[in-house]
Amino acid sequence: MDKLTLKAMAKINLGLDVVRRREDGYHEVRMIMQTVNLYDRLTFEKKKEDVLQMETNMKRLPTDQNNLVIRAAALLKEEFGIREGLAVRLEKRIPVAAGMAGGSTDAAAVFVAMNRMFALGLDEKELEARAVKIGADVPYCIRGGTALSEGIGEKLTTLPPAPSCHVIVAKPFIHVSTKWVYQNLHLENVKEHPDIDGMVESIRKGELSGVVKRLSNVLETVTVPRNPVIARIKEILMKNGALGALMSGSGPTVFALFDDRKQAELALERLRGTKLAAQSYLTTFTDHTCVG
Repeated sequence: MDKLTLKAMAKINLGLDVVRRREDGYHEVRMIMQTVNLYDRLTFEKKKEDVLQMETNMKRLPTDQNNLVIRAAALLKEEFGIREGLAVRLEKRIPVAAGMAGGSTDAAAVFVAMNRMFALGLDEKELEARAVKIGADVPYCIRGGTALSEGIGEKLTTLPPAPSCHVIVAKPFIHVSTKWVYQNLHLENVKEHPDIDGMVESIRKGELSGVVKRLSNVLETVTVPRNPVIARIKEILMKNGALGALMSGSGPTVFALFDDRKQAELALERLRGTKLAAQSYLTTFTDHTCVG
């Protein structure tokens, strides 16, 4: 196989709790991860010369070792002694620096693509073991679907598909540093933590109402006060029929869940009228990730 194109799906966090800060500086988390049908498209092509090349439709993205795509490809090339080169074309659609694992899912696509193209023979768990070296969200992005994520994000438990619904995703005209958010998270001041176990039970029962009731993200306590536009977007979506709305990851992207598509379409139209979101989409949950 000399050429392959994959769709790399975005994720949202239906629940995000931070358990503690470890001595090594990492934070232990408990999160409910969910892929949504919003994706980047990556095209991979083998090169005879021993090079790694990357180009993208978004000029401000790095195309060197500062991009997880190149780092993931370099990791596999070195480990397996791959002497052929690889050229990657990234068509970016997932919002950047938005709490949707856009960079992580692109890196996941590299692992999946190179495993197929170079016949590395790695199963999912073997891919995930390597993926965590690139980033904590990358193993989940290889697996996709609905999952409980623990540890620093590398301990994954696959869950049944979350109850189907319509999802608005909206990113405001701001960027948020994940590092800054975690540095400014003071767990001793967090009074309420997400009911992750209750969320898991609701998902297993297929109860959308139970999922909506437990939407919660402790990182909102850091990101939202500094960026009130996030709360404003949530408010608009709730006033226009959303069952629930939440910031994804460290932000600033907001997502909202609807059980009625027409209501979701109307809410999206009204949100766009406010000009508060740089990017906004209507999508659904999906069980797929890194698909051809």
